[in-house]
Amino acid sequence: MSQKRVVTFGEIMLRLSTPGYQRFAQATSFDINYGGGEANVAVSLANYGIDASLVTRLPQNDMGRACRMELEKYGVDTSKIQYGGERLGIYFLESGAVARPSKVVYDRAHSSFATVETGTFDWDEIFEGVDWFHWTGITPAVSQGAADVCLEAIKAANKKGITVSCDLNYRKNLWKYGKKANEVMPELVAGCDIVLGNEEDAEMVLGIKPEGVDITGGKVEAAAYQSVSEQIMKQYPRVKKVITTLRGSISASHNSWSGVLFDGNKLYTAPTYQITHIVDRVGGGDSFMGGLIYGLLTYNDDEKALRFATAASCLKHTIHGDFNQVTVPEVEKLMSGDASGRVSR
Repeated sequence: MSQKRVVTFGEIMLRLSTPGYQRFAQATSFDINYGGGEANVAVSLANYGIDASLVTRLPQNDMGRACRMELEKYGVDTSKIQYGGERLGIYFLESGAVARPSKVVYDRAHSSFATVETGTFDWDEIFEGVDWFHWTGITPAVSQGAADVCLEAIKAANKKGITVSCDLNYRKNLWKYGKKANEVMPELVAGCDIVLGNEEDAEMVLGIKPEGVDITGGKVEAAAYQSVSEQIMKQYPRVKKVITTLRGSISASHNSWSGVLFDGNKLYTAPTYQITHIVDRVGGGDSFMGGLIYGLLTYNDDEKALRFATAASCLKHTIHGDFNQVTVPEVEKLMSGDASGRVSR
């Protein structure tokens, strides 16, 4: 099998998180990581042996170079990154525990990525020999320019017959430039083959509301999402698979985790994991998407791809930082039913 090549497009930021579970007002220092939806997916794929490339825009300064070096450490191709603009976007994270939710404060206005414009990237050259292109709903939320470049990329990928995937990823705190998600996203989603989301994403981004779902009660019914998937496919004929992550929030420290995949005919359901002691849930959805892309590219089996994605994301909840630093054998071990956590000797 020839090496599969995946390109992702989006902003990578500096993450400053309070140590342990301290509140912002308590902290006297921050832990440094880097992360962003599409970068997180690229790192997952590189860990699994896929040729993964992140397309983004960084400032031409020490922070931009440090960020690029961090990606390269995990084997992500950074050769398509452009330099320009003035600053790296930042986000601050206060990790929640038990009944107290996490908090995120963004400081990414006027970042190098937010000020990107069409024509910055040569998509025909970037997509040469590429099998898959991935983006998230965070990218067009950042700025009109980022939304325009994302559409430019999707159209170029469509022309080349490249599989396009999207994580709807609705973030209400990001849509600040005068457009709403449901005004921008539909045109972008129309160019996608694979769509990932959850119940809030479907409603807020596409206006599609699931029935019979109560996420606040800590329980989610997988079958309730088939109608949502069918509505998405009817509204967007190019879409071939719709995947929904199922997160039951018992508390900030304890979530149930599963997923469903609908291929237009059959609804596949993954096993449900009880993640009782969450170390870091940031990047959980991205680790699911990275696992799903790997699974769909590697296994000729939608259900196995779904199970790989769910197991990979379960493991991510045990790892600090945005990136899912796990290997294929580790994921497949959990898929096989071994959740013992015993030391390998």
